[in-house]
Amino acid sequence: MVVSFFSGILLCLIAVAIYVQWQRGKPPKRTQIPKEWPLYARTLVNRKEIKVWMWLEKVMYDQHVMVKLPVTRFTIPAKQEQAEYWYNMLNRVYCTFTICNSEGRIMGCVDVPGPGGLSLSNQTLKYGLLAQCDIPYWVVEPDNLPHFSQIRTAFLGKAAANVDPSEFMDSHLKKVADQLQASVSRQRNNKGTSGSELDRARREGPMTDGWEQNSFMTPLDSRSAKLRSE
Repeated sequence: MVVSFFSGILLCLIAVAIYVQWQRGKPPKRTQIPKEWPLYARTLVNRKEIKVWMWLEKVMYDQHVMVKLPVTRFTIPAKQEQAEYWYNMLNRVYCTFTICNSEGRIMGCVDVPGPGGLSLSNQTLKYGLLAQCDIPYWVVEPDNLPHFSQIRTAFLGKAAANVDPSEFMDSHLKKVADQLQASVSRQRNNKGTSGSELDRARREGPMTDGWEQNSFMTPLDSRSAKLRSE
C-alpha cells in the first residue's frame, strides 16, 4: 500500500517535470497587434514642467534641452557583462530635462518635482550616479528659479556664465551658413559619382554596421567618454 502511494507521487512528479519541459520547448506566443490600440495621446510635460522648460530654453540658448531622457541613454556600464543587470535597475530612471551640447555631450540634468514632490531616494540615486559621471544635477521649482548665471556656471563653466546671446547668435548663424555652403559643395562634387557607388557608400555607412537600438546594452560608439573638469 505504501509502495503504491509513493509510486503514485513519483509518477505525478515525473508528469509535472515532463509538462514543464514541454512548456519550455514551446515557441513563445506572438503578440498580435490590435486593430484599435487602447491608448490615447497625452502631453509630454505638465504645467510646472513647461514653465521650467521655457526658462531653460532661454537660459541654455546655446545648448539643446532634451525632455524626459532615461539615464541609460547617456551612461554605460563599466563592465559590459553587467549591462543587463544595471539596465533592469535603471531603465525607468529619467530626468525631466537633460542639457546636451551640439556634439551630443551631456552638460547637466534638471528635475522638476511632481505634485507629490520628488522622493529623497530618487534624488540621492541621481545625485550619486550623475556626480560619478561628472554630470551636474539640479532640482528646480518653477516658482523659485535660480539665477541664470548660477546654472550656466554649474553646467557650462565660468566662461559661459555671462556670454552675450547676440554674440552667440551671430557665430551660430555663421556656422549654419558655412555648413550649408559645405553641403552644397558636396552635392555638386557628388554629381559625377555613379549611382552604384552611392548605393555602396550608403550600405557601408556606420549606421548600418552593427546598429543596435539600445546603446546602454550594446554601445553605438567604441569611444569612451572622458570625465569633464572645469
